[in-house]
Amino acid sequence: MTAQLVTIHDNEGRAGTKIISDGFDRRHKNVRDLVLKYKKEMEEIGRLKTTITRGKTKSFEEFFLTEDQFLFLGSLMRNNTQVVRFKLNLVKEFKKCRKQLEKALGQKGDPVYDQARLTAKTLRKLETGAIQEFIVYAKKQGGSEKGCNMYYANITKMMNALLFICEGKFKNLRDILTPEQLMTVGSAEQVIGKSLRDDMVTGIHYKIIYQNVKSKVELFAELHGQSKVISTQLRLE
Repeated sequence: MTAQLVTIHDNEGRAGTKIISDGFDRRHKNVRDLVLKYKKEMEEIGRLKTTITRGKTKSFEEFFLTEDQFLFLGSLMRNNTQVVRFKLNLVKEFKKCRKQLEKALGQKGDPVYDQARLTAKTLRKLETGAIQEFIVYAKKQGGSEKGCNMYYANITKMMNALLFICEGKFKNLRDILTPEQLMTVGSAEQVIGKSLRDDMVTGIHYKIIYQNVKSKVELFAELHGQSKVISTQLRLE
């Protein structure tokens, strides 16, 4: 399976130095050291993003470069047939990624999308209310302040992970979902809200309530199936 060359980070296409080093047939450490050597120049072009990537045997630091940062890095490399071919392929991938993002973010203004987004926001508010009630409920049963306050983010992450295969990280995932995906999210949030409120009435332990919610969302996701964000719905011909 071919690795994806460009991934989305905060609504911007970036390429990791590991993939770049493979494409240039260089050791990753050497490419990473080159980025560090010209870090000041890189940051003049744009914010330099770093992350810890898990390898087969150990984790390592990796830089994710924008298209302009990659082009600057590429200018420091000696050209040969393989390097030139890889530069061309990566530039094409950056272009494709940019068009996909433009198309996804350009849904605003379409009547079908706008209606689906509005409905999703209404259902989101109802779910948020149920989660807030659940957080208060959990604290009354002895849950820690920090742990209970995490339920809002944990429930949202759990739902998104079960419903979607996200090829990138977005500032706001819902801004790039299709109307169909927004409707699915809204339905899942109704399941979550109802499950929380129904179980709280019974007085059972908050940890059991969370597990019940997770089980119901898993069943919902199994029935609806996962969908890919951007690549499947918005594939460019």
